Amino acid sequence: MTKKRQRILVTARLFLISTARGRADYLRKKGLFGKIGENVVIQPRKLPLYSKLIYIHNNVKIASNVEFITHDIIYKMLNDKNMEKESFVERMGCIEINDNVFIGSGTKIMYNTRIGSNVIIGAGSLVTKDIPDNSVYGGVPAKYICSFDEYVKKAERYSEEYSQKFKKKSNSEISRVLYNDFVESRKDS
Repeated sequence: MTKKRQRILVTARLFLISTARGRADYLRKKGLFGKIGENVVIQPRKLPLYSKLIYIHNNVKIASNVEFITHDIIYKMLNDKNMEKESFVERMGCIEINDNVFIGSGTKIMYNTRIGSNVIIGAGSLVTKDIPDNSVYGGVPAKYICSFDEYVKKAERYSEEYSQKFKKKSNSEISRVLYNDFVESRKDS
């Protein structure tokens, strides 16, 4: 079986696995990444090219539509421009994601990048260089937002407020309150 056909079959199989944890377990069992640690959740259903160059450690949560870019094809354009045989070669590189990381939906991670431990990457970010431990990054390109500990404190405050505000309320009541708060917060703008 050709590599291209195998990637298509694996991608089709990933679409049939209904849970993100199940997809991570499948990829780990088949040895399709360089490493997939324990307690990993992978929402994307597309197998990246050169997936063996991707190392995911423990307690990593990867949201939908995250892309791992392990190579570029600029060399093809350069070779065609110069009409020379294989003067330029494909650039490839590893991606490593350490322990306790959340990667937001729609993020793109470029090759030759390492994401440290205790990191949150905001949705829609572009990771082009290493992200240090204990930090929150977001944007295009991804930039420092705050420390991991600062984010945890904000999340704790929000969780406490949320728990008190919505104690013993139904989903429809919660939806109504959230929408009213949303509308109210925009009245002055």
